[in-house]
Amino acid sequence: MRKKTSKSINRKPLKERKGLLAFLAVCFTFVMIGVICCSYVLHNVIKTVGGDRIIDLDFYKQNQDQTTIIYAYDESNNPVELVRVHGSENRVWVEKEKMSEWLGKAFVALEDKRFEKHSGVDWIRTIGGVTASGFKQGGSTITQQLIKNLTGESGRTINRKYNEILSALNLEKYYDKPVILEAYLNTIYLSEGCYGVKTAAEKYFGKDVKDLNLAECACLAAITQYPGKYDPLINPKNNKERQEMCLRMMLEQNMISKEQYEEAVNYKLIFTNSPDYVPSNENIDKELTNENEIWSYYVDYVISSVIKDLKAAGYSNYEATRMVYSGGLRIYSAVDLKIQDIVEDVYTHRKNFPTEAVKDPKDASQSAITIMDYSGRVVAICGGAGEKTENRSNNRAVSAVRQPGSSIKPLSIYAPAIENNFITWSSKIKNYGIMWDGKIWPDNYGGDPGSPNSYVTAQYALSISYNTVPAQILMMMGFEKSYGSVTDTFHISTFSNSDRYTPSPLATGGTNGGATTLEMAAAFASFGNGGKYYKPYCYYEVTDSSGENIVLKSNSEPEQIISPETSYIMNQMLRTVFTGSAGTARGYGVKGFTTFGKTGTTTNNFDRWCVAGTPYYIAAVWFGYDYNKQIMASGSPAGRIFKTVMDKVHEGLAAKSFDQFSDKVVQRTYCNRTGLLASSSCTSTGVGWYKMSNLPATCAGCKGGSVKPNDEKDPDEPTSKPTDEPTSAEKPTEPSTSAPPVTVTDPSPKPEGE
Repeated sequence: MRKKTSKSINRKPLKERKGLLAFLAVCFTFVMIGVICCSYVLHNVIKTVGGDRIIDLDFYKQNQDQTTIIYAYDESNNPVELVRVHGSENRVWVEKEKMSEWLGKAFVALEDKRFEKHSGVDWIRTIGGVTASGFKQGGSTITQQLIKNLTGESGRTINRKYNEILSALNLEKYYDKPVILEAYLNTIYLSEGCYGVKTAAEKYFGKDVKDLNLAECACLAAITQYPGKYDPLINPKNNKERQEMCLRMMLEQNMISKEQYEEAVNYKLIFTNSPDYVPSNENIDKELTNENEIWSYYVDYVISSVIKDLKAAGYSNYEATRMVYSGGLRIYSAVDLKIQDIVEDVYTHRKNFPTEAVKDPKDASQSAITIMDYSGRVVAICGGAGEKTENRSNNRAVSAVRQPGSSIKPLSIYAPAIENNFITWSSKIKNYGIMWDGKIWPDNYGGDPGSPNSYVTAQYALSISYNTVPAQILMMMGFEKSYGSVTDTFHISTFSNSDRYTPSPLATGGTNGGATTLEMAAAFASFGNGGKYYKPYCYYEVTDSSGENIVLKSNSEPEQIISPETSYIMNQMLRTVFTGSAGTARGYGVKGFTTFGKTGTTTNNFDRWCVAGTPYYIAAVWFGYDYNKQIMASGSPAGRIFKTVMDKVHEGLAAKSFDQFSDKVVQRTYCNRTGLLASSSCTSTGVGWYKMSNLPATCAGCKGGSVKPNDEKDPDEPTSKPTDEPTSAEKPTEPSTSAPPVTVTDPSPKPEGE
C-alpha cells in the first residue's frame, strides 16, 4: 500500500478550510444585509407609526354631507344656479350615535371580531392571509379597510399592504375605536352607488339608518365582502345566506341572545323593490324615486377640470373627487348659457347633420365642438351628437384624440415657416412631392401628383389645401421645428412622439396620435388675438360652502407663442380658405362676419374637421365615427355644423373686425409669376400681407412676360385687396391626404352657400 505524503495529507483539509471560510463570508454578508434591511425597516416603522398623523378623519367628516353647486352667469352677469352635484357616489356622513345600535356590532362580528383588542392590525389574521402571490382578501382589519376606503389603494401587493399596516397603526395612535368605526361605517362601499350606511339604509330599506333593526343591520354588513354578489336587490338569496352567517357570528361573540338571533333570522326582509314595500319616510322615498338629472357636456367638463386641478394642487384622486361630489363646493363656471343652449339644440337634434340609415344609434355618426373666446374662456362645449343619457360619459370634445388631417397644416407648417422667415405670403413653392422611402410623396386630392415644373404661392396652397407644398416647406424647415411648433408652441399635447420624424403627420395630419377639439380651438385662437396662447378654462373660481375661502381660481395668463405679425398674416391667409374661389371652406363662413380657419380630411375619409373663428369666437368641430368608418357624406359635414351653430351664435351681434395686432405688418402687391414684390412692369399681380422685416425683393425681370417658362400663375390668385366680406359659391370637395373618398349624395338640408 502506498503511503500518503505530507503534501497529500494536508491538501484536503486546506481546501475544506478555504471552502468553510468562503461559506462563512457569504453567510456574514447575508447577515449584514439582513441587519441593514431590518434596521431600515424598523426605523421606517418607528418613524411612520410614531410620526405625524397620516390621515385626518376630521377632514373627511367636515365635508362629507354637503352638496356642491355649480353656477353660471346670466346676461346681466349675475350668478345663477346651474346644477347641484350629488354625484354617482351617494354619500352622507352620519354620527355613530345616530345609527342603529346593532349596526356597528354586525360589521365588527363579520369583518373584525378582535377589533376592540388589536392596535390597528390583527397579526393572526394578517399572517394567515399571506399567500405566495401576496395577500388574500379577508386579512384586513376594519382599521385597514378604512385606510383603503380613504386612499383608494386596493392592489394585492406586499408594498401596498406594508404601507397600509403602517398607516393603520398610525391611525390608531391618534383616534379611538368609536371614531374609527364611525368613519368606516360612513365610507364602506355597499353596492348600488352607496358609500356609507346612511345612504345604503335609504337605498335598500327606505329607512333612516337609526331605524334599522338587527336583521336589517346584518343584511347591510353582509354586502361588504363582494358588493355585487351580495347586493340584496339583485341577489337576495346570496345576501340572506351571508346575513344569517353574520347573525351566527354575533351570537357566538355574545353580542346578541339566542332569542334575538332566532327573531332576526326569521324576520322577513322587505326591500325597496319588494311588492310589500311601504315608504316609511316621504322625503327619503322622494329622493330614491327621483331620477338623476342628466348634466350637459359642459358640466361634465367642469367637474373633470375641477377634479384635475384639485389633484394638481396636492389632493389625492379620492380627496379631489370627494370634494367635488360631496364637499359643498361652490363652482362658478365660465359657460355662456345662450351659446351652450344653441350648441345643445343643434347637437341633440342633429340639425344639418348628414342623414344616414342606421339600425343602432351607436352606429350613427358622431361629432364634437368646442367654442372659445380669444382669452381662453370656453363658452360652450358638446361632446356628442344625439340625446345625452348619462353623466360623465364620453366627452369627445376633450377626450377624443383624432387625426386632424389638413387642419394641422397652419400649426405644423405655415405658421412656423412664416415666423422663422422660411416663406412669405407669395413665396413660390414647388407643387410636387418629396422623395420619401424611395418614392415621390404625397399626392394632392384625387391622386394629383402636381408637377416638378409647377409652382404656386404659399397662400394659394393653404387655401386649396395642397399636400405637396407643405411637404416641400417641411423639408426646408426641418422636422424638429415643425414638431416643436405643434407640441411646444401650440400646446397640442396628444401628438405622438413617433410623429416627430415622419412627414405624413406634420405635412398632412396623418398622425399616430392626434388632437382634440379643445386643444385645436385654443391653438387656432392665436391667429385671432395677436399670437397669444391662453390655457382653456371653464370656471372662474371654486370656493368652499361659505363662499369666503377660495379653493381654486382659474389662471389663464397669456403666452406670446408667435409674433403679432405672423398671427395677422396667418389670419389673412386663413380667410382665403373661406373666400377664395377654390378655398376648401368656401360657403361655410359665418353669415355677415369675417371668418378665418382651416378644414381637414384624413386618410380613408375617417375624420372631418373645421377649425375656424370670427372676431368674436373660435370654434373647432370634429365629425366622424367612434370607430374608423368611412364618411360617405358629400361636402364638409364639419363645416356645415360649424356654420349652423355659429350663424345662430352671431345673430344680433354688432359688426366687428379683427385688430391688425401690429404696425410691423404691411400689405403689398406682388407679382403672380415670381412671387416677388411687383414692379411697374408686372402685368399679373396679387395682394398679400408681409412682415416688414421679411419683405420679398422687387421683381426686376418680369417686363410683362414670364421669367421662367414653367412658372405658373395660381389660377385663383387675387388681383386686388382681399375683402373681409365672406362670399358664397359652390363648395369644392377638400383635398384629402390620400385617395379620394367614396361619396354619396347628402339629402340633408344645406346651409346657405353650399
